Amino acid sequence: MTKGLRKKISQKNTENSGFGTNASGRFINKDGLPNVKRTGVNVFNRLSWYHIMLNLSSFRFISYLVIAYILINLVFAMIYYLIGVEHLTGIDKSDPLNEFIDVFFFSSQTFTTVGYGRIAPVGFLASLVATFEAFLGLLTFAIATGLFYGRFSRPRAYLRFSDIAVIAPFQESSALMFRLAPYKNNALTDADVILSAAIEIIENGTAKSNFYRLNTQMSKINTLALNWTVVHKIDENSPFYGFSEEDFKNTDIELIVQVRAFDEVFSNTVVQRSSYTTGEIVYGAKFVPMYYPDKENLSTVLDLDKINDYKKEQLPDSAINKE
Repeated sequence: MTKGLRKKISQKNTENSGFGTNASGRFINKDGLPNVKRTGVNVFNRLSWYHIMLNLSSFRFISYLVIAYILINLVFAMIYYLIGVEHLTGIDKSDPLNEFIDVFFFSSQTFTTVGYGRIAPVGFLASLVATFEAFLGLLTFAIATGLFYGRFSRPRAYLRFSDIAVIAPFQESSALMFRLAPYKNNALTDADVILSAAIEIIENGTAKSNFYRLNTQMSKINTLALNWTVVHKIDENSPFYGFSEEDFKNTDIELIVQVRAFDEVFSNTVVQRSSYTTGEIVYGAKFVPMYYPDKENLSTVLDLDKINDYKKEQLPDSAINKE
């Protein structure tokens, strides 16, 4: 940011953002998680595997479970094969491939404690491995069951944010806008939004980020059923007051969004975060409506495919910096 542009920011800097002024990169990722890398502890203490598994997409979660199940059974099948197929009764010994296939399915039957009975271990070593595998299978399925329950029972907001924010005409001036909408049939009430901006400035030749709390035209709504366009009017109380289109393009800006609402089904508060950086702010644009009446005019259709749709819009002369 240039020295002249820095003078345009008149709003008081806030220090309670949770981030330091010399932090680098994006502060909040698009998924709402902080963009922070931790060092000084090993990977087992640094990561919460439970949270990782809960935050995975459904496809990746199921895929990891299936892959882990196959790999575990392959490992035990190899152990049984190395011990010797003669220590397992009922094995098809016509060729090595059939032997390994039978050993693999015996491992899966032992791991799941199904135990059909056609193949059984003979001798101490094979029986010991089968006993340990059955015990490991019980623990694994207990953990998997807990993860499934945790994923289904965890309250979530299920909000979709627009990929972009816009600088649009608003009340004979301009405003910064983005929008969000619930994409599942959960009932959210008493929703409120907290909007902050991180703006990089140059002081004494050093880049630092200042944080500003942005006022919104409507910071709380009773029911979040349709889309919600969050509006921050750019006036004398805004840190963006006097910004031109070039200022928005050439200044490192990050909008940090936090939405909190009450989920009536879980009877709990849910929170979701997102952010927008300089490249995700479109100057001189306006969102197009994304809901409309159905054909029978009996209900409202919320078209989530239109959440990012906008059209170019000329800002009023009073909103354009002519310096």
